[in-house]
Amino acid sequence: MSIKLSKKIMSKLGRTNAEFGLIEEGDKILVGLSGGKDSLTMVHAMREQQRRAPFSFEFLAVTISYGMGENYEALSAHCKEYDIAHVVHDTNVFDLAQEKIRKNSSFCSFFSRMRRGYLYSAAEKYGCNKVALGHHMDDAAESFFMNFIYNGQLRSLAPKYRASNGLVVIRPLIQMRERQLSAFALENNIQTIGDEACPAMRFDVKMPHARAHTKEMLSKMEKEFPTLFTSLNAAFKNISEDSFFEVEKFSL
Repeated sequence: MSIKLSKKIMSKLGRTNAEFGLIEEGDKILVGLSGGKDSLTMVHAMREQQRRAPFSFEFLAVTISYGMGENYEALSAHCKEYDIAHVVHDTNVFDLAQEKIRKNSSFCSFFSRMRRGYLYSAAEKYGCNKVALGHHMDDAAESFFMNFIYNGQLRSLAPKYRASNGLVVIRPLIQMRERQLSAFALENNIQTIGDEACPAMRFDVKMPHARAHTKEMLSKMEKEFPTLFTSLNAAFKNISEDSFFEVEKFSL
């Protein structure tokens, strides 16, 4: 079975890459592969980009195992079928969580930090100079409004940044909509891994509501303002810093 990638996905990937200089000649990129629709779209799009691009780069799909007996045989078989280099990076995050997190606490931020840390260490182990994450435009919008509403910050997800350890982190899908990635998985009948692989499901924890509420809010806003996400994408590149209340700017 061949994989069908829409022209929209590849066009958006190419434009985003050109706009922000995400993938460059000689890069060796670690791609975080959870097995969800987002990361599976990313590895297939990057595989196609590898074929089309006028420059050469390598990538390695890495799946973080939390040490709770996950079975990634189907995911590994999928990667092998489509000639995608893939490794499962074993960790003891699950055991660490039991020791370090209080009962009824939200586990999401802990697992996110730990997963990111292990991706960075895997990148160093396998000689990668960049790490690719599968965040999309919906994630960026949700992060912006969550930071705005709950933290009093104007902050979102950058297409590209340098981590404290020197690795460059890129988000090739950052200007794509989540529904495009869902359609890719559905059209190709790809078996995806969902929340059942989330370690938090194994604990008696309070599940986070902020993201679900924000997603619902944005869905309602988009129905009233159909160009909402197009405008957000433009706004994230058109920031008038002088119009905000930063005290330092007024120390004339």
